[in-house]
Amino acid sequence: MKLTNILIVASFVWLLVSFWNRNDLPGNIDYVPEILNEPAQTPTSKRPFDVTFNDVQYRVVPEFAYDIVGMIVSYRHHDNNSRMHRLANDHLNMLDVCVVWGDNTQSAQLHKLDFWSGIFTCNVKTRDQDAWDSFDMYQLSNNHLLSDSETIRDKVKDIRIGDQIRVQGYLASYSNPQSGTRGTSTTRLDTGDGACETLYVERFDIVQAATSYWRLSMYASLFTLLSALVVYFRQPYRPY
Repeated sequence: MKLTNILIVASFVWLLVSFWNRNDLPGNIDYVPEILNEPAQTPTSKRPFDVTFNDVQYRVVPEFAYDIVGMIVSYRHHDNNSRMHRLANDHLNMLDVCVVWGDNTQSAQLHKLDFWSGIFTCNVKTRDQDAWDSFDMYQLSNNHLLSDSETIRDKVKDIRIGDQIRVQGYLASYSNPQSGTRGTSTTRLDTGDGACETLYVERFDIVQAATSYWRLSMYASLFTLLSALVVYFRQPYRPY
């Protein structure tokens, strides 16, 4: 087998493996000091207000001012056309993001847990009992992020697993005439249905972007594969 053929096969396998692992937590993470802090929830005098997005008017009722720094372990973008959001005419909910903070970020066992996002939930599992015992479920939260700002909505498109983010805004309930009201949790100590934080975002920052070597490897293998294919198809035809 010629060198080009070997390179095509090897880079394709490399691409598959790195693509499969692209969302794994990075091995070495440089945590910002603020990630050790609990989310700051404080009383607010902010009055209910109306916003319009995608020609739908929403009523937002702030309950507390909120400021959270956490590391992303799972997320789910809403493209405005997923069935549940389309039926509810809910285009304001741009993203669900699941984050951890505090002692969870200091655990050497964190990479042994698997996180994934459902339509409205954040889920975690592991077969490692030590990893499970070291994990604090009360230092994890699933956040429904709301915004009518195109600037903020563009920012959240860039997030990756392992990014450390800071989100500031209001824990709030919101409604539109078609779907009724969607509420929010106001404590980090609840679980199950209704335990998610609904957060109207006034500021969103990626304070420390993750370096995922699997993701870098994926791009490198894709480049190698495409380059090898170009070389292969540019070779003169030689009948056997």
